[in-house]
Amino acid sequence: MGSNKAATLIVRIRKVFAWLIFLAMTCWGTMAIAYSNLSAGLRIVAAGSFVILALASVFLPRSNIWKITLFSSLFVLLLAWWLALPPSNDRDWQPDVAKRSSAAIMGNTVTIHNIRNCDYRSEYDYAVRHYDRTFNIESLRSMDLFLVDWGFPHIAHTMLSFGFDNDEYVCISIETRKKKGSRFSAVRGFFKQYELIYVVADERDVVRLRTNYRKGEDVYLYRLKASPELIRLIFMDYLRSVNTLTESPEWYNALTVNCTTAIWRHIVPYYPKAKFDWRILASGHADEMVYELGAVDQTLPFQELKRRSLINERSKAADRDPAFSKIIRHGLPGFE
Repeated sequence: MGSNKAATLIVRIRKVFAWLIFLAMTCWGTMAIAYSNLSAGLRIVAAGSFVILALASVFLPRSNIWKITLFSSLFVLLLAWWLALPPSNDRDWQPDVAKRSSAAIMGNTVTIHNIRNCDYRSEYDYAVRHYDRTFNIESLRSMDLFLVDWGFPHIAHTMLSFGFDNDEYVCISIETRKKKGSRFSAVRGFFKQYELIYVVADERDVVRLRTNYRKGEDVYLYRLKASPELIRLIFMDYLRSVNTLTESPEWYNALTVNCTTAIWRHIVPYYPKAKFDWRILASGHADEMVYELGAVDQTLPFQELKRRSLINERSKAADRDPAFSKIIRHGLPGFE
């Protein structure tokens, strides 16, 4: 009797598990169509048709083998279509991401073209400006982490900034490349709605935008402990990706190809301590992770370090000052 009950329970668990898988795959497929670049009317028809066919595939046949075969075939066709969607560099982009940066590397010098330095009047009202600058790689001295808390407890935006002699900094923000009229959506970020872009920028642009003009964003700044050799390797790896994306666009993905996972991809080959950590995906805890790795100042408990690393007020006070980068760092823990 006991064995019969156990067998019945196992069958029920399998059924529940099968239904959960079916529902998850159907929901994903429906959303992949609904958030695709098809026309509005076609998206509705295609998404509705997929749901009807999915339900028909599991309710009409009597045999479980046929149910699995029909639904799997339907899902594979949808997945093949979705995977084949190509990213592009040729869209009607928003002005702030319309122009890509590039890097010309000659021995120990690198000339970065189109470093962005927008002049903001508000978050969405700005004049787009770019400039070129040549740097000596041997003068690269520091690497800093910006963590931007934008209201979600476990998700944040992260940026790396590279410091050269004479308080010159190049900040690289890995972002979604948005078309005109679009806004960022975390949900859409899972469904090939945005291409990936490395925004190579002046800190008065990408940092000041988040502290001075966007509402509800807190920005924390940490000096990362790394040798000049390691910093140069990571910086050059970044620049290779900047150049590669000019020729070979790539999709942004909110889970797997985003600001933090991409940073990790650049660091892993050169930093032996870098192991996969759940906080790579839960990027709101990335600063805690680097603290535990010993890669930031250790003289304070983490929570105190974080409290003192908030730079919003400093950034607002510095505003358009040419010494913006120096001002926001002055007196922060870990900065000399």
